[in-house]
Amino acid sequence: MNFVKMHGLGNDFIVFEKKELGNKDWSDIAKKVCDRHIGIGADGILIVEESSCADIKMTIINSDGSLAEMCGNGLRCFSKYVYEKGIVKKQNFKVETGAGVLEVIFTLENDNVKTVKVNMGLPIIEEDKKYYRINVLGREFEATTMTMGVPHTIIYVEDTVDEDVIKYGPIIEKMDIFKKGTNVNFVSVIDKDNIKIRTWERGAGYTLACGTGTCASVVATFINGHTNNEVNAHLKLGTLKITYNYYVFMEGPAEFICEGKLLL
Repeated sequence: MNFVKMHGLGNDFIVFEKKELGNKDWSDIAKKVCDRHIGIGADGILIVEESSCADIKMTIINSDGSLAEMCGNGLRCFSKYVYEKGIVKKQNFKVETGAGVLEVIFTLENDNVKTVKVNMGLPIIEEDKKYYRINVLGREFEATTMTMGVPHTIIYVEDTVDEDVIKYGPIIEKMDIFKKGTNVNFVSVIDKDNIKIRTWERGAGYTLACGTGTCASVVATFINGHTNNEVNAHLKLGTLKITYNYYVFMEGPAEFICEGKLLL
């Protein structure tokens, strides 16, 4: 099986083309190849498929084998892949995802993709989840929950500490109030134009970056009066530019790491 490994600010994925490989047990494959000890190692896999309603289709499977509706960093990697591999040769095209059809636009440099801008669609926020409090292991947090393609819960903290993400993230992810589980984003506000984010990803665990989570975090901080609607979101390995103007727009890089042949 031919594969390519990519990352979006450290959120890493293994890309396969369904046309080349045919039907597979992608859940089982994801669990095997994403293992960082006996596999290639990744947060998930991306499958390139033909679409009947868009230019191309992206399917994403988390490292635990579960299907994800969407992933912002994954979509940037996917878009760069299909463009630079000549599968979709447009600077502006549409991708079918589990969260609907999304539009991507490239910034090019010598016909290579420098950054990818994505219209991430509309956030869905229930009024009682706009701002509330939860208690986790005896510690009270202020929170916001919404759907940004997938469910996200924003936890407001003074500073983002990896140990807290690892300690509280898996518990919040599976709390009974979240029927389908939730991604958990720990957010500290630097100023009106900058925030810092660390994420515990549903189905994958601690991750260096989460695109949909970054978008959800900016929406949450804006609607609660903490930031402006255009924000630089600082992640572990870099920055995403997020603009919330009815729709949410995300812009950032994607990179190739390696490619090869996988023996299963």
